[in-house]
Amino acid sequence: MRDRRSRLVQPELRESSPSARETPASAIGEAPNAGLWAHDWVRSFTVATAAGLFLAFVGAMDSGRLPVLIRLAYWMPLMWGGTAVGHGMSWLVNRIPRARSNTWLFGALLSVVIAVPITFIVWGYSRLMFNGAPPLGPLFGSVLVISVAMTALMILVTQPGRVTHAPPAGAAVSSVRFAERLPAKLKGAVIYAVSAEDHYLRLHTSKGSDLILMRLSDAIAELDGLEGAQTHRSWWVARDAVESARRDGDKMVLTLKGGAEAPVSRPNVKPLRDARWY
Repeated sequence: MRDRRSRLVQPELRESSPSARETPASAIGEAPNAGLWAHDWVRSFTVATAAGLFLAFVGAMDSGRLPVLIRLAYWMPLMWGGTAVGHGMSWLVNRIPRARSNTWLFGALLSVVIAVPITFIVWGYSRLMFNGAPPLGPLFGSVLVISVAMTALMILVTQPGRVTHAPPAGAAVSSVRFAERLPAKLKGAVIYAVSAEDHYLRLHTSKGSDLILMRLSDAIAELDGLEGAQTHRSWWVARDAVESARRDGDKMVLTLKGGAEAPVSRPNVKPLRDARWY
């Protein structure tokens, strides 16, 4: 049974837990790699386009001696084709249970399995464009480096935010460490959300809001023990603080108790929906 102090930290949220919780919902962040590359085609090809422009203008893989238009004609199709291959290989690697549960193992495996077919694609396209191609061995090494960089970039732009978990029912728990950081006027308040403002954090609570000097990443680590999620790079939200959700153009916004509105970044929209936040 939860200890008395833990109940005092978040009394309102704990009392308002809906009965719908009896039906298990998928956890945010579950199968965290399922969305990599395949999560958002538009985002993937946007990143590929930016990477292709960069490689063309810096003259990667000894292409700097060619005119800029030729470099663009060479690199842009390769990056777009590589992204399409990445989507297919992401689905394949995601079938491996250990890789599915470890983001960086997933990324390492994905980089290698992408590099193999892309090496032959680059080799063939080089012969088509320039009537010649570099040896496969050195070419594979160059393609692997680009594959690792692209996969790491896709992980960074598509990963959902960090999750904090409520203790299992009936388990003995210590109080949420972050509650000790509440300013005097907010002591004993229900924590609805935490948002970053420059070098400060704004605390949204049942007793109002205030600022403290702290990094959001450190705050999220101390918020474990409260069920919530990082809905955006600058917001953490307690699940039970969400009153409603609405679309604002192509964005999702959560309306919280107390009236604050928390944005939901695109990589978090589906995980939050799957976890039945809205």
